[in-house]
Amino acid sequence: MGIEFLVTSLIVVVSPGIGVLFTLAAGLSRGARASIIAAFGCTLGIVPHMAAAIMGLAALLHTSAVAFQVLKYLGVAYLLYMAWMAWRERGALTVENEISARSSIQVIVHAILINILNPKLTIFFFAFLPQFVSADEPHPLGLMLLQSAVFMVMTFVVFVGYGLFAAAIRMHVISRPQVMTWMRRTFAAAFAALGAKLALSDR
Repeated sequence: MGIEFLVTSLIVVVSPGIGVLFTLAAGLSRGARASIIAAFGCTLGIVPHMAAAIMGLAALLHTSAVAFQVLKYLGVAYLLYMAWMAWRERGALTVENEISARSSIQVIVHAILINILNPKLTIFFFAFLPQFVSADEPHPLGLMLLQSAVFMVMTFVVFVGYGLFAAAIRMHVISRPQVMTWMRRTFAAAFAALGAKLALSDR
């Protein structure tokens, strides 16, 4: 595993996407603990995609238009649901002073589902991981498992960084009702836009 893999992985992880958006929203609405929980949930949501890619199941999504479309539109529906919840200030993005055990479970479930219901992640890892495994590698499976573990640790650390930043400026945000309204609508619009982008995307 070389520096090319680490640099490429960092670029991929740092790039804003659905997981980053959700982690930022959790940090702003519920604080540092919620942002860490969200980061952990988003990281767990990567596991099925990596497992599918490593075991070659991504080929099913790549070759079966029906399988891909079903999973894709489940993801679209869930993103639109998240947009509606953010707009209504309900669900996992409700503003709270302290996060309860029930709220923690709610955040982590939403975080996991956000990544699980994105079929492009499986295909991404199916294309991404083999690039860094040479043809003469004696233990390709072991190397891909190691790469996956490194990618997940990197994802968690970066997402926690995003979330803690959001939590740090949280009090400056929630003390201003107009800013909170703007923030909620911005997140709602962002989730809706990501849903529309996923709906219009090809394999």
